[in-house]
Amino acid sequence: MNTRINKVNKVADTKNIVFLLSDLKNLNTDILSETEIKYARQQHTKNKKELISFNHITNWIFIQFIKNEKIKYKKLELYRKAGDKILSEINANKISKIFINDVEGKANETLAFAEGMALSNYRFLKYKKEKKEKANSLKSINIFSKAVKKAEIDELNIIIKATNICRNLVNEPVSFLNAVTLSKEIEKMGRETGTKVEVLNKKKIEVLKMGGLLAVNKGSVDPPTFTIIEWKPDSPVNTKPYVFVGKGIVFDTGGLNIKTGNFMENMKSDMAGAAAVASAIYAISMAKLPVHVIGLIPATDNRLDGNAYVTGDIITMFDGTSVEVINTDAEGRMILADALSYAKKYNPKIVIDLSTLTGSAKRAIGKYGIVGMEIKSEKEFKELQKSGKNVYERVVEFPFWDEYSEELKSEIADIKNIGGTTGGAITAGKFLEHFTKYPYIHLDIAGPAFLEKKDSYRGIGGSGIGVRLLFDYIKSKY
Repeated sequence: MNTRINKVNKVADTKNIVFLLSDLKNLNTDILSETEIKYARQQHTKNKKELISFNHITNWIFIQFIKNEKIKYKKLELYRKAGDKILSEINANKISKIFINDVEGKANETLAFAEGMALSNYRFLKYKKEKKEKANSLKSINIFSKAVKKAEIDELNIIIKATNICRNLVNEPVSFLNAVTLSKEIEKMGRETGTKVEVLNKKKIEVLKMGGLLAVNKGSVDPPTFTIIEWKPDSPVNTKPYVFVGKGIVFDTGGLNIKTGNFMENMKSDMAGAAAVASAIYAISMAKLPVHVIGLIPATDNRLDGNAYVTGDIITMFDGTSVEVINTDAEGRMILADALSYAKKYNPKIVIDLSTLTGSAKRAIGKYGIVGMEIKSEKEFKELQKSGKNVYERVVEFPFWDEYSEELKSEIADIKNIGGTTGGAITAGKFLEHFTKYPYIHLDIAGPAFLEKKDSYRGIGGSGIGVRLLFDYIKSKY
């Protein structure tokens, strides 16, 4: 469900209104009585309350205070989180339309507040019997502000829709979303935006000799796909394309190195990287950003079967590299390696992959950020980190030292598909780096991609991580 954000030129006193404030002295309205204003001042100053509600019988009035924060990106996140908090009260009172009154003329803060509210209002109800009963009441957010431009709201609506598309894909079970269906969903997105989408089927993948993707697929009854998305506007600002690669493991059992305990429970989300790449390019093309961008999505499930690939197999990859399989649960890097090799044909400006690649990354920093590594792209990495702060999808840089490659040496092949017991997120990245000859950034989103508990406006389940990050990064290019 997408919550529509609109710009309005006036707000009637009878509407459900949120007054967005940093200081009560800036509130100039006849809607509240002197007693109510006195009460609001007391609650805010003495009881430190940031949200104060007034039930006017026919409508609700909210005063939302935001505490002062000098660092810009942290301040905007406070507004997003405030949007999430007020949403619970809005839905509890069955409010369908809310009006945000930007009293202080703060455009970025008002947009962030609406963004947090809209993202928090997402719910995945496709498989619920009582969809209407379970749905949130809020349908539209209306902004009254002289500082906010309609174009900014239009762009925000695109970003929110794209993030929710990503969430939907991640939340879908593999019984619906196998590799073929994932490619079809991406084709639908391409038709809507005018983006070129090409899907390589199993025969074409075999002709290309993408050994990693084919090996992981051997245990599946469903064929693999390799989807190429290209947004090339007229007169793009870049001569070399930005290439995004997304891991598309639609379900991961671990293969013959089967996952134990509850480690398989949420493995429908192992294609979150693919979902983020496809949805980010959807947003980029919907917003008509004048930047040439390409997405590469290798997709399959990793299952057990009599013909599944096994430990000890030697796999010849797309670029001719021989890989000794040490662990069949290190499958994501196998399919990504073929895609990263394939990316060379585009002579890219930079290649960025997104993948739920390692438990090591999740254990290192949890759900609070993205583990990142770079080679030949220090400047681009810093720009990506800046975008990460802008949207609060922060990227933490891990070392990419050559010494970690030592752990991937094989006695019988060019390289092993897994390193030692330590530094797993880094050795996984070094494995992928082997297949690159261009500026490259690796993003491991294993921690924040799928949430088992609500995390503010990111909710439960698929978080949509990466969509807003990539959009902001590409937007910064022109």
